[in-house]
Order: sequence, then structure tokens, then C-alpha cells
Amino acid sequence: MQVTLREIKQTSPERFTLVFDDGTELKTTLGIITERFIHSGMDFDEDAYNELVSACTLALAKARALRIINARPMSREELRKRLVEKGETPENAEECAEWLCQMGLINDTEYAGSVVRHYAAKGYGASRIKQELRRHGVSRELWDEAMEQMPEQDEYLARFLRSRLSDPGDRAQVKKVSDALFRRGYSWDQIKHALNEFDTQGDY
Repeated sequence: MQVTLREIKQTSPERFTLVFDDGTELKTTLGIITERFIHSGMDFDEDAYNELVSACTLALAKARALRIINARPMSREELRKRLVEKGETPENAEECAEWLCQMGLINDTEYAGSVVRHYAAKGYGASRIKQELRRHGVSRELWDEAMEQMPEQDEYLARFLRSRLSDPGDRAQVKKVSDALFRRGYSWDQIKHALNEFDTQGDY
């Protein structure tokens, strides 16, 4: 098998389509064209063509990975899964994630800390924040260091109780508020302590 590149069509400033004499078309990037000195009239045997297809596919995957990571920070695993969901092969997704890590555009240690600070600021407790770390694909081995960045939540708990608990003697109301705090990731010990601080005469 041998094909000849008949035409190079520019579809955007960084995107091109290679048109071959057998009618096949291959999407690629400016980087591939310039790095490989691609030009009309080039001949490709089967091995060279297949290698070009692989290179173009990876280059497009990297471009997609950059767009995704520029939209918002994320973990390596989160990016890898997103790329696979978008149709990239697992191998290319993994290579893109490694590439971005090497460039410093993905840093799971820093990202884990930002996740902790973000959800702590929203008033979530430790167990809920750990759920978010898991959901965002942060490796378990990074959790402990990240959780050290979690501020004390006593002030938040006090504000929450002041806004939700009008009668500390109302057991039904206390249970409702306690359950709400538990769902937000606070332990029963933290909740009991906060309730006792809220009303020193209570024994919850």
C-alpha cells in the first residue's frame, strides 16, 4: 500500500486536514505539519501512513487535553477519564496526562490542597471533603497532606447553628440540624461539641 498526499486544507489557525489520493482524509495540527515537513506530493507506505495516523491522533488528543485543563484545574486521573469520555484511547489519554504533568500544568498535590480549601470554605466537614477528593480523582496518598490545609470549622458550625436552631430545647429541631451537619461531613463528636458550645446547659 502506498498513498500520496494530494492536498493540505487549513480548517482553522492550528488545524489542518490532509487529503490523500485514495480519498482518505486525516485531521492534524500545525505542529505535526511543521515538525515533519509535511507537504503535498509526499508518498507514504503503509507503515509510514499508520505512524502518521498515530502521531496525528496523539497531537489532537494533546490539543484537547490543553483545552480541558485550561477551562479549569483538575487532577491527572480526572483529566484521563475526561479524555476517554471524549473518545480518546486510554493509551493516548494516559500519555496526555503524563505530558501535562511533566509540563507542570497538572500538579495533583497542589490541586488536592485547592479542593480542600474550596470545600472547607463552603462549610463542608472532613468526611465530605474526602469524598470530594475521591470524586475528583485525587490519589489517597495525597489526602493527609491536603487535609492539613483545612481550617478550623468551629466558627462555621456556630454560624450554622445560629441560623438553623431557634430552640435548643426542641429535640426534633436539634436532630434535624444535627443530621444536616452530618450530611455535610461533620462527625457526631464535632456536632455534639458545637451544640454544647451553642447552649452550655444542653447535653446532646
